[in-house]
Amino acid sequence: MKGFASDNYAGIHPEVLAAVAEANDGTHARAYGADPWTARAEQLFRRHFGPQATSYVMFNGTGANVTAMRACCRPWEGVVCAETAHVNVDEGGAPERMGGLKLLTTPTTDGKLTPEHIARTAIRVGDEHAVQARVVTITQSTELGTLYTVPELRALAEAAHERGLVLHVDGARIANAAAALGLPFAAFTTEVGVDLVTFGATKNGALGAEAVVFLTPGLDEGFLYLRKQSMQLASKGRFLAAQLIALLDGDLWLRSAQTANAAAARLAAGVRGLPGVRVTQAVEANAVFAILPPGVAESVMEQYPFYVWDEHTGEVRWMCSWDTTPDEVDGFVAALTAAVTVAAGS
Repeated sequence: MKGFASDNYAGIHPEVLAAVAEANDGTHARAYGADPWTARAEQLFRRHFGPQATSYVMFNGTGANVTAMRACCRPWEGVVCAETAHVNVDEGGAPERMGGLKLLTTPTTDGKLTPEHIARTAIRVGDEHAVQARVVTITQSTELGTLYTVPELRALAEAAHERGLVLHVDGARIANAAAALGLPFAAFTTEVGVDLVTFGATKNGALGAEAVVFLTPGLDEGFLYLRKQSMQLASKGRFLAAQLIALLDGDLWLRSAQTANAAAARLAAGVRGLPGVRVTQAVEANAVFAILPPGVAESVMEQYPFYVWDEHTGEVRWMCSWDTTPDEVDGFVAALTAAVTVAAGS
């Protein structure tokens, strides 16, 4: 089965799997991150994000996001985010339940926050009856497949810092964003004022590894303890670090993201012009959002799994992965075309 439901459906990139196998060479290594692989991964994060970057390997995106935000917030402080942010709609309430974090949400049209959103949401400063904003979290690329540009990110950072807030980037698909922008990671994080990043690797071909990367010195105070307390410290950390090394030591992260992004662009081009099909968001990374004629989604999903994003409007989401091929995209477009033709004639 190859579908377009999620880039989490894809398997492990062979180069990542080989790196894990190589780390499992029969020798012993110190546990809990005190191993050469973790040290190498930390070096690579400094190479990509700057010499001031401190990184912590984590198991998964939910744990990484919650722990990162928790590191910046005192009990009475909260997190500004878009209503569509992953931390709000797809973390199962983990920020609230496990992190004790109040999410201060605001509606957006394209999944992106602006300085105006921060101004409208980070309010009642000094009011003891209100949760005090402390973190602004954005997703890059967003849950709607859109991208923040460098000027937009710089403006957000300035707006956050003017209010004493911290800017966090949920980078579950940060490689796709970098590939689409044609920029190194530091150019749209460190250099524009982002304070910390959740670095996603699983959606880009890893077996299961993420990292929290602090870009502002001192912000990670106590994070070693917080990671352990949050059940995100791997005893055999070398196998997580090996995956990150495989992606970051060369251009595997970029090649994988470029493949996924190109597949999404090919898919969007293939469906534009089909009767009753409307692409609803700018296709800027590896996601395509569209509204289909009635009955088409159900028909095509029998062969190619994907998700209905909005049950009220019928909007669907198609995700492309590091292993999505042009032939698979063309086959999917052909199936959609056939289903649309049937729907139009009924």
